[in-house]
Amino acid sequence: MNALRCTDPLLIAGKTYHSRLLTGTGKFKDMDETARASEAAGAQIVTFAVRRMNLGQDPGQPNLLDALPPDRYTLLPNTAGCYTAEDAVRTCQLARELLDGHALVKLEVLGDSKTLFPDVVQTLAAAKTLVADGFQVMVYTSDDPIIARELEAIGCVAIMPLAAPIGSGLGIQNKYNLLEIVENAKVPVLVDAGVGTASDAAIAMELGCDGVLMNTAIAGARDPVAMAGAMRKAVQAGREAFLAGRIPRRRNASASSPVDGLFF
Repeated sequence: MNALRCTDPLLIAGKTYHSRLLTGTGKFKDMDETARASEAAGAQIVTFAVRRMNLGQDPGQPNLLDALPPDRYTLLPNTAGCYTAEDAVRTCQLARELLDGHALVKLEVLGDSKTLFPDVVQTLAAAKTLVADGFQVMVYTSDDPIIARELEAIGCVAIMPLAAPIGSGLGIQNKYNLLEIVENAKVPVLVDAGVGTASDAAIAMELGCDGVLMNTAIAGARDPVAMAGAMRKAVQAGREAFLAGRIPRRRNASASSPVDGLFF
């Protein structure tokens, strides 16, 4: 895997990463489990909800920066829980203030509390404002290739289409839309939401996605740390399979050992 780290880095906003698995911080039982799962996943980018996480604002509560020190991890503030462009922009500005000018953010603007599908109209509006304000925006969106193209044109540094609703564990529901996004994007495409188990992560990577972000699939597992390790291997295997190039699908058999030229 060291060779892959050197020759196949993930490049986001001008910075290289050897890990293509991004993880979240919600739903773990405590900060210790969060730290151990992040370590087992091999994650270098870890996202957190600005509105729900203590970064030192409350001295009496556990501090995320102690569990995931910024000199070791790239912290990715996200706008989870925001339903308007204005709220999302304010949340990113708060994160920048709390993290001493940190510009890399994950934008998500939700459409409703039941499905947690993105409101793409509000997402587009927020993305325009944030990019103009100097933020490096990784953006959660639908699997609509046209919206993905618009977000890239605005200047987002990564497109993060859902594979299925957030936390559903349903896996990759529309391979063809993801393929369309991947094949036309000039910025990284990372599956965000819907992964349930290791095979889902591998499929996303085999499709050519540049990475996978997940939280519930790890934190909600019976053994989150073990699942984090499994996801790490799945993402690596999926990426290697994509680079290796799969064989064509055929309706009929193709013998592994040729039958021509037999001696008897």
